Amino acid sequence: MRAKSYHWQPEKVPFIYPVALRENIESVPSVTGVYFFYGESDTMPLYIGKSVNLRSRLLSHLRNPDEAKLLRQTRYIRYQQTSGEIGALLLEAQLIKQLKPLFNKKLRRVRQLHTLKMDEAGISVVSLSQQEIGYSENIYGLFKNRYSAQEALKEIADRHQLCYGLLGIEKIPAGRACFRHALRKCSGACCGVITAEAHNAQLLEALQTLKVVCWPWPGRIALQEGDKYHVIDHWAWLGEADTLEQAKALTQISGGYDIDSYKILCKPLLSGNYGIIPLA
Repeated sequence: MRAKSYHWQPEKVPFIYPVALRENIESVPSVTGVYFFYGESDTMPLYIGKSVNLRSRLLSHLRNPDEAKLLRQTRYIRYQQTSGEIGALLLEAQLIKQLKPLFNKKLRRVRQLHTLKMDEAGISVVSLSQQEIGYSENIYGLFKNRYSAQEALKEIADRHQLCYGLLGIEKIPAGRACFRHALRKCSGACCGVITAEAHNAQLLEALQTLKVVCWPWPGRIALQEGDKYHVIDHWAWLGEADTLEQAKALTQISGGYDIDSYKILCKPLLSGNYGIIPLA
């Protein structure tokens, strides 16, 4: 007789509309900011989120049956208004790393990143400390582990018919065509159909969408958002200030360098849509 197999499934918490929490957010305005769900602890939130419309976002939480477990444990909700969306994104990312709320799975701090580095020897997957973001040149992509970086390189190779052998993904005898060339998935740099220089040029062009931008200013800058100033140094957020004088006094990196700050700040800083003031 075949034994029966049982698969564990997480307990489904029944959804009950949280009337008390609805009353708690009656006075929350439709502004941009960060919000906090608290349980029994007054200092450690259960969940941290952000929105360009706090009131609308919080109401959507209360109507979501998938969040029944969070809502059941929540005793009250607080919020903090920010000067704009950039400030909300930065504050949310920083506080999640600092406080590690139970229901936040993303934006946790990653101690070791990996990247694709291009030099005279070719392409390789290398480890990258948080502090190297903004200082290192010729690096492409920020990945949370070596496997993700290698998979990204494979995807580039498949899309552009690049050779796994020359990319170091697999070993092939020198001068011999790789197996993918027979399948017409490799342009033939492994067997002389195209030169290694042409192959590297194709690779470099394909990598441009992943290029990690070096910090283009000599030091700290202030990015103006609304009536506030975000102080940034090599993609690390040092904090928010009300005046330029206060901004100049911000020199310590409280939240540290991390992949999320880079992703949040890179596009707006290079877009030309915000006032940027170099700080002495």
